[in-house]
Amino acid sequence: MIFNSDRSARVLPSQILGFLCWCFLGLTYYTVFPQQSSKHPLPNIIIINADDVGYGDVGSYGATLIKTPNIDRLATEGKKFTDFHSASAVCSPSRYALLTGEYPFRKQFTRPLFLKDSLVIDTSQVTIASILKYAGYKTAAIGKWHLGFGNKSPVNWNEPLKPGPLELGFDYYFGVPVLNSHPMWRIIT
Repeated sequence: MIFNSDRSARVLPSQILGFLCWCFLGLTYYTVFPQQSSKHPLPNIIIINADDVGYGDVGSYGATLIKTPNIDRLATEGKKFTDFHSASAVCSPSRYALLTGEYPFRKQFTRPLFLKDSLVIDTSQVTIASILKYAGYKTAAIGKWHLGFGNKSPVNWNEPLKPGPLELGFDYYFGVPVLNSHPMWRIIT
């Protein structure tokens, strides 16, 4: 952000592009849709878990410099939470807490995962995705996973990446495995 001499801020186009790229790579959508065969339709649930996003970074919560019309519409037409706290200030442990309902520090999980870390959630553990799947929902995780893959560390990226999101209750996963500061060329070498 650039400040003029009168201390008013203006956002440069490159900063907007950088912010959008950061949002894409640091954002995870946990989406669940009820199966259509139910007599009593269940509501759709979309959980947006974004790293380093503050209260004033989204329009429906007060942002003015960056427009977020689609998220604002979700907040207007759905349920808007105004008092929510993360279990960790670090991305991997906060994702772990959101999916499992457990405090990550009880498992000494206090750091972000690195490129070749294995899956940190036991596949026998109950997750928000497995509970919703049991209730008749179809589930998807889209975006940055950052909770590891496989049972062995270091992870061999040339072998099947199992277990992962699909073994934790998600029917569908599309995303990046780790944060954008991990060089992808190291995955395939």
